[in-house]
Amino acid sequence: MKFATVAFYGLALGLLAVGLRELLTGFEENRCSMTYMFEYPEYRRVALPRRVARLYPAYGLYLYGEGLYAQETRSLKLTGAPVLFLPGNAGSYKQARSLGSVALRKAENMEGGLHFNVFTVDFNEELVALYGGSLLRQTHFLHESIKAILRLYKHLKTPPQSVVLVGHSMGGVVARALYTLPRFNTNLVSLIITQASPHLAPVLALDPYLLDFYSAVRQKWVNQANKLRNVTVLSVGGGYRDYQVRSGLTSLPCPPGDPNKLSLVVTAVPKTWVSTDHLSIVWCKELVLATVRAFFDLINPETRQFTENPEEKLSVLNHHFIRHPVRLLGETQDSSISISDFPEAWSEVNTLRLAYSTPKDGQVKYFLFALSSRRKAYTHFYCRSNNLDMTSWVYGCTHKNGSSCVHAEDLSMETELLPPYKVLILRLSDLSSVTHLVVSASNLNGKQFTVECEWQRQESQTLSVPVPHVLSSGFTVSDVIVNSSGLLHTIELQHFHQVYQAFRISVASQCKVHKDRLPSVYRINVPWFREDSLTTVSVPSVTEISGMLHTSRPDNTSGVLLQLHTAPNCQYKVSVRTSLPRVLGQILRFCGPLVPVYTAVTLLLACGGQLCSILKSRRPADMSQVVGKGLQPHKVNVPVYILHSLLSCSWFQEVWSVLCLPLMDTLPPTTPDATFHEGVVPVEGWPHLLSPLLYIFGAAVAYWGSALFRLFMALVSLILAPLHSRPSVSRDCGTLRPRTQLLITLGLTVVGATSCGGLAIFAAFLLHLYRVLRLQMTERSLSHMLNLAPRKHKETENGTVDAECFSKSKECNGAPLLSECVLQEVRDDLQLHLCLSALFTLPVILIAPSFIHWIRNLRYSTQLDPDPCWPHIVPVITVYMLLINCNTLKLSSSKLLPLTSCLPLPLAVAMVTFSPLHLYRVTYFLLAALVPLALCCLL
Repeated sequence: MKFATVAFYGLALGLLAVGLRELLTGFEENRCSMTYMFEYPEYRRVALPRRVARLYPAYGLYLYGEGLYAQETRSLKLTGAPVLFLPGNAGSYKQARSLGSVALRKAENMEGGLHFNVFTVDFNEELVALYGGSLLRQTHFLHESIKAILRLYKHLKTPPQSVVLVGHSMGGVVARALYTLPRFNTNLVSLIITQASPHLAPVLALDPYLLDFYSAVRQKWVNQANKLRNVTVLSVGGGYRDYQVRSGLTSLPCPPGDPNKLSLVVTAVPKTWVSTDHLSIVWCKELVLATVRAFFDLINPETRQFTENPEEKLSVLNHHFIRHPVRLLGETQDSSISISDFPEAWSEVNTLRLAYSTPKDGQVKYFLFALSSRRKAYTHFYCRSNNLDMTSWVYGCTHKNGSSCVHAEDLSMETELLPPYKVLILRLSDLSSVTHLVVSASNLNGKQFTVECEWQRQESQTLSVPVPHVLSSGFTVSDVIVNSSGLLHTIELQHFHQVYQAFRISVASQCKVHKDRLPSVYRINVPWFREDSLTTVSVPSVTEISGMLHTSRPDNTSGVLLQLHTAPNCQYKVSVRTSLPRVLGQILRFCGPLVPVYTAVTLLLACGGQLCSILKSRRPADMSQVVGKGLQPHKVNVPVYILHSLLSCSWFQEVWSVLCLPLMDTLPPTTPDATFHEGVVPVEGWPHLLSPLLYIFGAAVAYWGSALFRLFMALVSLILAPLHSRPSVSRDCGTLRPRTQLLITLGLTVVGATSCGGLAIFAAFLLHLYRVLRLQMTERSLSHMLNLAPRKHKETENGTVDAECFSKSKECNGAPLLSECVLQEVRDDLQLHLCLSALFTLPVILIAPSFIHWIRNLRYSTQLDPDPCWPHIVPVITVYMLLINCNTLKLSSSKLLPLTSCLPLPLAVAMVTFSPLHLYRVTYFLLAALVPLALCCLL
């Protein structure tokens, strides 16, 4: 049985390791280019009012500079447009150097002296993603910093009235939180750009302040959406390389009809097309260049400051972040363009496809395509060119004279930029006033490029393939063969719309004739969210594409599309199979917060198993045995399923509200544009279906974690044993006298109330660990003594010590037998306290971020304010101290033990119901089980 348990948990740990490996390493290599400083960066501190400096001594405001610019701005007489960078969780204010340096270099080539003043805020590298007590303080300091920045421009005739904010990680959340301040003027911020910021929900909710902060921000932006409609916000997610903040969380919770709130993934940004990890999104040169280009296009040439027009801001952001038309922003589109010069340069194309490469010598060349004969047979016109110059290149002819066009409309604004070429797809039904299409292939500068165009019928070039079931584990393959007679083919991946699905998509291309061709582009297009990913390959080749989603499909939308920009006269074979490692990685990416909850559930049920064993046999079971039996999905998950089903009934909801119970915890929704209204949380059922698997993962962590904990304690006790000159041979080793217990409890309570609750809890935890270490050393000493002593006592019938010697020592005649009785008592107490210590570790882990925050801010304040531990400092410390003196003899004789042994199971169900989104509640449920246990030691 023990071997089967070890094998089962070994398999579970292996699956967990596979999922973690895929989550942490199963992505493309970092293809971001590094940004470099050409001169030594300098950060000049901006003086703040004394009141602000006194209120926020740990924070600071700096101006970024390099070389000559840094010298010119020493007096802080600034003339540029202000940009303020906000670092995120544990982020440094020096991360602004990438944005600041690129902006300075680009300003050197700008006419009229246009430039930016890049400021950055020092938030003391606080862990605000895990400790929410500083978020409101950071928001107030940001408000003061913005006012201080604008005061630096008072000497100008037309000083700036607003600041552009660029927030990384939690800095983006703090930027949006500005609007929750009662005295904040919304005109002070003209644009917010966030990078890898978890707007939808916190990654981990380890204290209530974090959730309260998110709730206030969400209510402000959702309930007052009309008032904030003119505020432009762009949120950029990092893609699959960012395993710290999944891109689904970067979606802005706002009404779907608000055009000024844009959410996208960096893989879909034109001229970027790469995935970034959580830190590289700040310095990724491709994304920084797109941001800086957008900043310069946002400048109003008259005021030399950022435009206040929401339509202009939206146009610029669409141009640089969503769909780049390969034209200069603001370039006028003439509705009547005369291109009838050079009649000999015109060629009419009567075939279905054009493939033309320009000669080395520059020339003027136009191709004419007649629409009249193609309207009935075809639906679209497709054209691509690897000439990436910012020029117009496709026109709609409205007046033709002979073989040339006299007047034409520019149709190039619908061009889309792909990595190797620009592509234009025109719908023929939208060209009713056009008689011919004109494609310009002129290369007066002698630059060589290729133009390929063709007529297309959408129905004939669109295929469908059902994806394999998620449980097929790669044994089922869905294939489709595309005999490429065209330049664009679309494959609809049927039934691919959930985030827990993950596939390996293989595309093999082969051509009969080997010649130079334009590269092929494979694009995963997700219609409901801007999370497209592009892969550029040569032909022929075999390429594997990762098929995963950042968001699930909302209702009534089309499925995922695989667009193949192909080479003509080649064959493409597309194979789709489920990838089990990637499925496990997706499950951990989206449901990871449930694993620690189930780990706590397993340890809590293990403690309950110990109590039941003491109640029945007056002895605790081995810790590995009870932890192994802590996996009880039939007792934990089934009641949660029932509650989840009953809450869909209105009558049960009324009963639930009458009992004043909180809402059932659900993980953040995986659909984009999900809004949270007060009292209403969108619920998705698929995480509940995966609960047994997540329970197994959590139980595996508890099982192997407890094994490592036992090994660690044995090694530490072995190291510390020489320090105790007189080893104890009593089960009372490491216990405290009642008066000492009381004094230590009062002292730690005072320390927790006046400094940091985490410090007091950690100290109490160490005292209990000392008790475990002493038991471990005593058990080793007694075992050594019995191995050396001869066995002269009479053995019982079954060859073991009579169990009654644990309660009636008078039956244990003789010193050797007494020593063996004591050894068994010490071993029993050791098993009990090992289980309790593993349980005590969970609250210590949960309070660790606030404890670390307090340590790092000791030079500014000796008291943590606010302290997430304050509601439970006294009960936690009291329980820890009382249980130090606990032993199996006291528990077995307690009248409260039968009731206490029944509590872990209902508390485990409650923990799964109310803790996935509120991890700090785990401590409350553990206390509900430990307080009666501590009372058992007294009564």
